[in-house]
Amino acid sequence: MRLRRLARRTTPYASSAAPLYRENRHGGRNELVALGGGDPFRTERRLRWRDHFSLSENLLFLPHMHAEHDGLRIAQLSDVHVGQATSALRIRRAVEAVNEAKPDLVFLTGDYVTHSPKPLPRVRELLAGLEGPVYVVLGNHDHWVNGPYLREGFERMGYTVLQNEHRVVHVKGAPVTVLGIDDGRTGRDDVEATFRGAPEGGTRLVLTHAPPTVDKLPAHAGLVQFSGHTHGGQFVVRGLTEAIFRRAGQPYISGHYHVNGNQLYVNRGLGFGFGGPYLRRGSEPEVAFFTLRRQAVAVAS
Repeated sequence: MRLRRLARRTTPYASSAAPLYRENRHGGRNELVALGGGDPFRTERRLRWRDHFSLSENLLFLPHMHAEHDGLRIAQLSDVHVGQATSALRIRRAVEAVNEAKPDLVFLTGDYVTHSPKPLPRVRELLAGLEGPVYVVLGNHDHWVNGPYLREGFERMGYTVLQNEHRVVHVKGAPVTVLGIDDGRTGRDDVEATFRGAPEGGTRLVLTHAPPTVDKLPAHAGLVQFSGHTHGGQFVVRGLTEAIFRRAGQPYISGHYHVNGNQLYVNRGLGFGFGGPYLRRGSEPEVAFFTLRRQAVAVAS
């Protein structure tokens, strides 16, 4: 079955409450400007371009999910990379954007830090307050820095961390199976352990940091996997970036894919770029939202 992306939209983030923002390019600058009132996280009128990110809206067609979940909403944050590489304001405004959307489920798909352990305490500070059931998997950088510390911190916030585990949560009157596979980049992924004892049908959603784990999922199982890791290519040069990623064993770079009868979405990630030490080009930081549908709907002309 093919996904029909009826509402694929990417827009710069602006809160539904005052203030609103517009892009300002006067004088060679590239930044967002508040159009009324003060920003809840800054006293200045100007929201710097380094704090910018995009919201994407994606429609996923899952014919085998529970009927009660038609219209179910999911938010995904990935690759936040707390520290000097990512604006703290960008992260807090992303949390605000997720809460404003009031999704049924929130997924965090890894890499909350980069190389240094110094930002570890700030992960809890900046990612606190996400509302609704929140499910978390760890990424390669998390394991390289301090995976156990991050797991404990998320659990103290009331978020559910899954490392080759699954949970069944009742949403809208029917069960959703959330399957969290640990990071494949560091060889910690165990698909068999994750699926052991899990329901074999209904609404089943997979979280894992590295996109190639999708190749290890049971084929034609009606699954959808949410991943990150690639930063959407980070510095995109058409043709070259894809070739480099394929050679590195990362054929799934950004957006939606069909793989072995399942689906995959690769989030571009929230971190890096726009004033940090790691440049981004052609791949804006992203907060992704998804609406699940059992039946495809014709695109309005």
